[in-house]
Amino acid sequence: MSIYDYSVPTPKGEEISLRDYEGKVILIVNTATGCGFTPHYKPIEQMYEDLHDKGLEVIDIPCNQFAGQTPGTDEEIHEFCQLKYKTQFPQMKKSDVNGENALPLYKFLKEQKGFEGFGKGPTALIMSKMLKKSDKDYESKPDIKWNFTKFVVDRNGNVVKRFEPTADMKEVRAFVESLI
Repeated sequence: MSIYDYSVPTPKGEEISLRDYEGKVILIVNTATGCGFTPHYKPIEQMYEDLHDKGLEVIDIPCNQFAGQTPGTDEEIHEFCQLKYKTQFPQMKKSDVNGENALPLYKFLKEQKGFEGFGKGPTALIMSKMLKKSDKDYESKPDIKWNFTKFVVDRNGNVVKRFEPTADMKEVRAFVESLI
C-alpha cells in the first residue's frame, strides 16, 4: 500500500483521500491546543504560507490521547487555531493516532518511520523521563509518543522523515524546503 491509499476524516464527516495530494510534499502532524508544543502551530502556519504555492500541504490531525491536551470539539479546536495562530491549512477530525482506534493512516506512518529518539537537550530529557515512568520499553515501540509528532511525505508519496515534537522547527522547515 502507499500513502495515497489512505484518507482522513474531516470534522464534517467527509473523507479526504491523500490521492488528492499526489505530487505534493505533505507534512502530517498530530496536534493539541493545550500542550507545551502548541506554539509549533506558528512555524507550521508560516511554512504553509511560504511554501503552499510551491507544493506543500499540511494535514493537521488534532488528537486528545496525550494528557487530554485537546479537550475541545472540532469546531472549538478550529476556532482556537484560527484566532491564536491564524491557521489557514485544513484541520481534520480529532482522531486517535495510537491504539486500536488509531486512524489507519497512522498505522501506516508508524510502520514506515518508527521512533528514533527525542534527540538531545533539556526537552528531550524531560520527554524521555516522563515516558519511562509509564513505559520502560517505550523506545522500542513505533507509537506516537506525544503531540506534534510530524511526518514528511515527498512528492513521490514516500514517508521520508519523522520528527518528534522535540525537533527544532527550523530543522523541520529546512528538511521540507529541501523537498520543494
